[in-house]
Amino acid sequence: MDDFQRYLNKFKIRLLVSLLIENLIIVGLIYLTVHYLNIGLKETLIIACLLSFFLSLVTTLMLSNGLTSPLKQLRQAILHISPSYNQPIGAPDTNKLTLGRELVSNLISQLYQIASVANKNATEIEKTKYDLSRDFMANNIPLPIFVLDNNENIKFANKIAAQYLGIEVNDLINKNIYTILDMSFPTNNTFDYWLKEVKGNTANSSNQWERVKLNIRDQHPTLYFDLSAYYNVGNPEGYCTILTLFDHTKQYSQDDQSISFVALTVHELRTPLTLLKGYVEVFNQEFKGKLNPEMDSFLDKMRASSDQLTAFVNNILNVARVDNDQMELKLQKENWSEVLNQAIDTIDLRAKVRNIALERDIATDLPEVGVDRLSIQEVVLNLIDNAIKYSNDSKVIKIKSSLNGEGLVETTVQDFGRGIPESIISKLFTKFYRDHHNRAQVGGTGLGLYLSKAIITAHQGNIWVHSKEGDGSIFGFSVLPFEKLSQEQKNLSNDDLVRSAHGWIKNHSYYRR
Repeated sequence: MDDFQRYLNKFKIRLLVSLLIENLIIVGLIYLTVHYLNIGLKETLIIACLLSFFLSLVTTLMLSNGLTSPLKQLRQAILHISPSYNQPIGAPDTNKLTLGRELVSNLISQLYQIASVANKNATEIEKTKYDLSRDFMANNIPLPIFVLDNNENIKFANKIAAQYLGIEVNDLINKNIYTILDMSFPTNNTFDYWLKEVKGNTANSSNQWERVKLNIRDQHPTLYFDLSAYYNVGNPEGYCTILTLFDHTKQYSQDDQSISFVALTVHELRTPLTLLKGYVEVFNQEFKGKLNPEMDSFLDKMRASSDQLTAFVNNILNVARVDNDQMELKLQKENWSEVLNQAIDTIDLRAKVRNIALERDIATDLPEVGVDRLSIQEVVLNLIDNAIKYSNDSKVIKIKSSLNGEGLVETTVQDFGRGIPESIISKLFTKFYRDHHNRAQVGGTGLGLYLSKAIITAHQGNIWVHSKEGDGSIFGFSVLPFEKLSQEQKNLSNDDLVRSAHGWIKNHSYYRR
């Protein structure tokens, strides 16, 4: 006998027992009323009818609640697995049933099995549709695209990506992205560093990088591109990261070739420039104060111009060293006030020629810092030179240095000139970038801030800018106190720490991955 038949038999027995009990109660009450209460036949019949109605109502309510419980359990099971129901419903508990428990349990179990098979089939269909759609769309996008799993293995690469690298698509699948893309970045904010930061900390995130260098093996040419990455931890297919490459090989390689050519040319200027500076210094020592004011002014302008030309030559040559990974810094324990004042003294004459005063506010209790004196002074000179150029009619530039809340030595250069539009602030530290609004009015190469950022980053510091158009700008940077340097940075000697581009400033110009 099956579960349904057992349910029917129990239902019939419960119904008969309920009716029998109801009738026995009615007969018993009529008998008691006639024999003991001495009530007439008419009154007895009325009481019997009322009692019958009341008992029928109670019996119906009790039976309906028990008989509909299995139906309620089935309804709850259906809503529990229904994807279209707008509110979550918990699974039914068949142990609470007193009637039809076996029948309902078996029906719910079969219902769950049917739903499981249907969901699996729907998932496979959707996956097939997704794969077909993804393949069609991605292969028709004219950009190299890579899709990675949580271990940075390539799960998908479009045809353009394979052509870009000169590798067959099948040879890319399931390979780790770092074995395929040997990427170098202009700063230590690499793709690898970003991905480690977002994993476990956010559900989804995106980032972009400019001037990424791709080192191609097997005598293929070096490629340059901008990189865009999107991370999503909740993808049902396990595709966590999407990389898109925007090729700029022609533009960026031309920039590198240009800087190399200019550096080679500028290098030839160093000898005559050194002689020129020497003669200017001699004239200044011999004739300063002995000439009329106009001639003294000419002499000051000659000195300022020779210093400016020297700074220009140094910038070009140092940018070439950075880009070729040949820049070497020498860390020493330095008194920051002395280093900063010496740099300001160097450019003070250039400011005076423009009738600009350099105001200093340098804290007296600053700790000694671990810096390369020459390169860090070049940063100071670049920032003050920029402030001079963009001061307009303002006659004051403020240089302030103090210990910040993080225990770093922080220095700022503030001008009160034309300011910087918000739309271009993010591009200021990009190589060769010049605001098109100011190119005609203000000279420059677009290399000073790029070089400054490279040097400060190499010192494990930060560089930033705050500006509002029309209200001037504040450029600032921080360097580490000597005592905060890592043991690795101190492993040669406390007074003479030499690190090349492949040492403590690992790949100074280009950071791997």
